[in-house]
Amino acid sequence: MKRKVIIIGTGPAGFTAALYAGRANMEPLIFEGPQPGGQLTITTDVENYPGFPDGVMGPELMELFREQAKRFGTETLTQMVDKVDLSQRPFKVYSGDKEYIGDSIIISTGASAKLLGLESEKRLMGYGVSACATCDAFFFKDKKVFVIGGGDSAMEEATFLTKFASSVTIVHRRDSFRASKIMQDRALSNDKIDVIWNSEVVDLIGDEKDKGLEKVILNNVLTNEKTEHYVDGLFLGIGHSPNSVLFKDYLDLDEKGYIITKPDSSETSLEGVFAAGDIQDTKYMQAITAAGSGCMAAMDAERYLEELE
Repeated sequence: MKRKVIIIGTGPAGFTAALYAGRANMEPLIFEGPQPGGQLTITTDVENYPGFPDGVMGPELMELFREQAKRFGTETLTQMVDKVDLSQRPFKVYSGDKEYIGDSIIISTGASAKLLGLESEKRLMGYGVSACATCDAFFFKDKKVFVIGGGDSAMEEATFLTKFASSVTIVHRRDSFRASKIMQDRALSNDKIDVIWNSEVVDLIGDEKDKGLEKVILNNVLTNEKTEHYVDGLFLGIGHSPNSVLFKDYLDLDEKGYIITKPDSSETSLEGVFAAGDIQDTKYMQAITAAGSGCMAAMDAERYLEELE
């Protein structure tokens, strides 16, 4: 069965696109993947989404988005998209051995925070461990935090955190940062920021049911000496990876793999294919901006389909 629009990926962008497409009688089909709701499902408290003065849990917010999209006729599939064929219209999307056909496509597959790969990191995510300072810094007022990384995003996270935390320590596995000079200078000239060089995190100690993160175990890469540090929070500043591998043969991507959209638009380099949320946003990366771009994508897709007719 052919669809007017197929949405690949959920989160605030995908669900908002589905909501607007549904209300425009486009009967959208959305592929949610294994983690419906995207990165917000690993965020415990969301305090900066308008309309929730007391805050809201990330998974709860995404469930509300999902229900609202379904109310207006969105069909949801908790399946992965394995491949796409965007070489001709209508477009083809494959999940397992099934083929789905769409007149237009909205991509909202997001970007995944790069993680250290520790079991304890996964367990304590949202309980003292975070991949987003702008989302979670407020919870670390007058607390001691570590930031992992040496690029621009680590410097930015560390500098932002000094507005809240009592002390910020950047942990970097080399003896120099790769961040731009201006970002380094800004971080290193801040009295609240210290640096531990040539070190990597090997384990995190804490209990997600009780106090959350309590200690970080570091290993000095030159001496192999291990040290324990009492901290209240650990922020990962090692960047994000856009989930764009499915589309690399069809769409223009930037050097990091993010989908390029036209100015003031969700249009990609291919007519009829639109992108919304963190898959195309390297600057803001917030739930509210992702939702806004999901709205744009649905409206752009609706106009495109009207012109086709």
